[in-house]
Amino acid sequence: MTAFVLVAGGHAGGWVWDEVVARLWRSGAEAYPATLTGLGDRRHLAGPDTDLETHIEDLVQLIDHVAAPEVVLVGHCYGIYPVVGAADRRPERVSRVVYLDSPLPQDGHSMLDQVRAEMTDQETRERLLGQVERAEEGWRIPPPSPAEWRRWGNLVGVSEDAFARLARLAAPHPLATQTQPLGLSGAVDELPLSGIFCTAGGGTTIAMVEALVATGNPRFQALAEPRAGFFELDTGHWPMLSAPDELVEVLFRAAAGEGHRLAADRRVPSGG
Repeated sequence: MTAFVLVAGGHAGGWVWDEVVARLWRSGAEAYPATLTGLGDRRHLAGPDTDLETHIEDLVQLIDHVAAPEVVLVGHCYGIYPVVGAADRRPERVSRVVYLDSPLPQDGHSMLDQVRAEMTDQETRERLLGQVERAEEGWRIPPPSPAEWRRWGNLVGVSEDAFARLARLAAPHPLATQTQPLGLSGAVDELPLSGIFCTAGGGTTIAMVEALVATGNPRFQALAEPRAGFFELDTGHWPMLSAPDELVEVLFRAAAGEGHRLAADRRVPSGG
């Protein structure tokens, strides 16, 4: 039986996966939605020292307590950072890492480091980096207002009821989880991976990723290896809310090793 561990993006707890979890269990899989320290119904446990290592340890403990011999780790948006960290600590327990509309974390870099270095949209970049100054008491990033969710959240396909719940239950996000650099041993680099891109509303596409690989940048060459497969969903950034049926179908396909492989002849050797 396939076991999925599901980790949501910033401000959201395990509750955001409710519809996906129900569908996975009905389809014969195990599903474990993670609520990281300081989020969801664990928001009261956060403090100034709640950092990325805290969230990685949350997932390590969850993995250790899942009876299944292996799990598929699914990281959405910010959630991919603790997912990659936990996979690196427990590679023998992870059959695949799924990047759900998420960045590609780098060893030695925090999430905000990558925003600073890689984000090309200036307005979005300034908004994300400005979270440091906006943090309440110096460590809690307040959740977006309803207006901010609508402007920045890419909520294509999300119903009004689901949006109201997202806005109501969004928790302050511990700042240090986004400023602490990710430390990796390299074990995660050997694991199978899948990328799921939510293309509606101007999201990333497989063609965009193929273009990155074609630049010859060594960072992206692993994406053209046979262990990597990719999918597109025609929905916004919160597919667990906007397209749970389609997302569950793709998660099963990812777990089975399916997905688009990047064309080898589009790769350009570094320096070539």
